[in-house]
Amino acid sequence: MPVNTTTVRALIAPDKFKGSLTAGEVAQALAAGLRSTAGAAGAIECELLPLADGGDGSVDAAVSAGFARHTCSVTGPTGQRVQSSIAFDGVTAVVEVANTCGIALLADGSLDALNASSRGFGEAVRFALGLSPARVVLALGGSASTDGGMGMLSALGYAFLAADGTELPGTGHALGSIHAVRGSLLPGLAGTELVVASDVSNPLTGPAGAAAVFGPQKGAGPADVAALDAGLEHFVGRMADAGFGAAASLARHDGAGSAGGIGFACLLLGARQVSGADFFLDLLDFDARKAGCDVVITGEGSIDAQTLAGKLPAAVARRSGTRTLIAVAGRSLLPRERWADLSLAQVYALADYTSRDSAKDPLLSAALLTRIGRDIGQQIGQGIRQPGTFVPSAGSAGQ
Repeated sequence: MPVNTTTVRALIAPDKFKGSLTAGEVAQALAAGLRSTAGAAGAIECELLPLADGGDGSVDAAVSAGFARHTCSVTGPTGQRVQSSIAFDGVTAVVEVANTCGIALLADGSLDALNASSRGFGEAVRFALGLSPARVVLALGGSASTDGGMGMLSALGYAFLAADGTELPGTGHALGSIHAVRGSLLPGLAGTELVVASDVSNPLTGPAGAAAVFGPQKGAGPADVAALDAGLEHFVGRMADAGFGAAASLARHDGAGSAGGIGFACLLLGARQVSGADFFLDLLDFDARKAGCDVVITGEGSIDAQTLAGKLPAAVARRSGTRTLIAVAGRSLLPRERWADLSLAQVYALADYTSRDSAKDPLLSAALLTRIGRDIGQQIGQGIRQPGTFVPSAGSAGQ
């Protein structure tokens, strides 16, 4: 049944397609396709809201929402200098692991599980503190290291000493050699609210910890995993000796194992943990932006069982109310009978449009997303229906 409307308003609110396109690029490609179908179906107004869930792309999403980008030079995951950036709106600074010491910054993609460090992330936090923010959001996805945040803390005022008094580098390999901890935190941290945005629930150590679960993804073999886990346990003890009396309990806390244990270091600093997806939806004003829209289009690289467990599209679905909701993905492993779990009217996957691997081809991904945008626009023209929802007529956007 055609939609009786002159204007349909679409909020395009995707996450990144990891390794291929940023969230902003995904939104732009979809919008180009949607706008090209305006005519017989009436006008289609597109509002773009690139999103993030606390992982890589968090700074870009904040900038797209109006934050200012500030560039800084930091130490990359294996010691090289890298150009990074933070986002700042005068009150809140967003700093991310991925663009400071993330796995994507490794030279030639060579994994280095034992020697990668989180120091660059700490340097970016220090840079952000120089802007006098009231709040610093710590986006923890995409790390290359499993150092428990030792590198980050070494950039924020602490020195980690070996038995002979020499200062250790902040790496996973050095964790087991810590004999003493000296120093104190930068004064700028006092009075600054720290918020950890992450949806990882792993503790720091043990079979569900940072080394065991995420170490192999960073190049750690079985012996490396065992050494890293033992090093993290030793690190907890040394931090307790240094005056952090709650170190052992914080190491068991959900999320302490996020980003190779940077989550643990953030908890030591008094950071407040929040759901990355919901926090960024709030930070980027999703609820206000959806208010005048008839259709919400979201997506990510893969729609699958993990999506149902609470990834960004699930948070968008939960907060979209009765609006027609469409998902776009690089690939979809979610059976049609499970679409209703997210109130999805339709799922479009790039893999259904090509036999090539679009995840490694940004130009192909963008072209396919534009084509999908046209298909969505044509579907809007025909009237999208699902139980209890439809594309409303002009001026009656669902609340």
